[in-house]
Amino acid sequence: MTAVGEIRGTSTIPGASNTDRRAVISLLRRLRSSEGQANPLPVWEALRSMGDVVRAPWGGYFVTGFEACSQVLRGRNWLVPDFAWQERQPDQKRWEAPATREMTRTLPRLNAPAHTCQRRALGNPFDRSSIERLRPQIAALVSGLLDELADRLNADGEADFGTVVGEQLPIRTVGQWLGLDPDDYAHILNFTHRQVYAQELLPTKSELAISAQATLEMRAYFTELIRHRRAHPGNDVLTGWIHYWDAQYPDDRAAADQVVYDLTMFITIASLETSAVLMTNAVRLLTQDPSRAAWLRQHPDHIDDAIEETLRYDPPVFVNSRIAADDTLLAGVPIAKDTTVHVLYGSAAHDPRRNPDPGTFDILRNGGHLTFGGGAHYCLGAALARLEAHELLVQLLERFPTLRSVAPPAYDTTRVVFRRITSLKVTI
Repeated sequence: MTAVGEIRGTSTIPGASNTDRRAVISLLRRLRSSEGQANPLPVWEALRSMGDVVRAPWGGYFVTGFEACSQVLRGRNWLVPDFAWQERQPDQKRWEAPATREMTRTLPRLNAPAHTCQRRALGNPFDRSSIERLRPQIAALVSGLLDELADRLNADGEADFGTVVGEQLPIRTVGQWLGLDPDDYAHILNFTHRQVYAQELLPTKSELAISAQATLEMRAYFTELIRHRRAHPGNDVLTGWIHYWDAQYPDDRAAADQVVYDLTMFITIASLETSAVLMTNAVRLLTQDPSRAAWLRQHPDHIDDAIEETLRYDPPVFVNSRIAADDTLLAGVPIAKDTTVHVLYGSAAHDPRRNPDPGTFDILRNGGHLTFGGGAHYCLGAALARLEAHELLVQLLERFPTLRSVAPPAYDTTRVVFRRITSLKVTI
């Protein structure tokens, strides 16, 4: 995902309504508070009341309405802020941060033709047949993690669902898929939690320093992983990528290694925190009202509907950014070429014009959300995240019919772009 904090100094032209800058800043501060993280709906409503396109305090615009957000995410005349865009910005020092440059090489920050080349090379790693092959493996992982949850509950009377299950299922899934050493899982989670600061909204210098150190650790880990896999190939996805990109760059091993590194690093870290938040949110929303879980237990054919409503009601990612490729109009507002717009997923999903009564969690809503993006940059791992959540809820509802939250979840309030639930205590 694109960091809002990385997008400054963009050009703007008049056209949006006369937004109260102080009011927008106040809402953004509220979004970083414990109250705002626990219940961002009032923030989304207040921003939407200012219009579908709202001036950002540092330049550019927030996009709040569902249709306008959809237009940006799916439109071909909206680009991601790649290296070429960065080179056109006046503050070049801002783009020299190691974490920024590291992520700018990854799929979400590539435009055509580089993006097209890598996506075609990947194909669809999580197509229907691949998902069905993964299903029994993920079901087994869920079963083992729920055993661990049961042990904690029996021993202590309560457990942190996010730590025991929510964060562990994604890393174990992608770990098996790529052939990672299970002893490395804790290290990968650790540097992922720290690296993401550089992609956040207005990170502080200390947060950027933390992210820079995490980036060095991340680079060292995946570089050594690829070197080792070259020496000890296996029957896994990473070995396949090495063979493919070696063939594309037969005379340039460094270029092949760079592409493999970018793919492996990005797909690993991108599959972790967002999936963890999805699953933890689903458990929170189902167990905070026992009648919801009881109903879903009796109607398991609606588990996927519950997952979609969770994705709509409380998306794991709040903000994504795009750049206008040309002068254009967005919801009637003139947007100049190279201007940044920040798509607000939560605001779009709670737009009553698309989802009536948006503040109600309704499993049978059959509504719409943009949580996985759209167009060329639609989330590569969407099907995998849905599969993990599905297998988790199937088993959890059966094994823990009285599971409930002990207290509201705790959030990392340093974040606005990527949510992280740091604790969800549950009991039976």
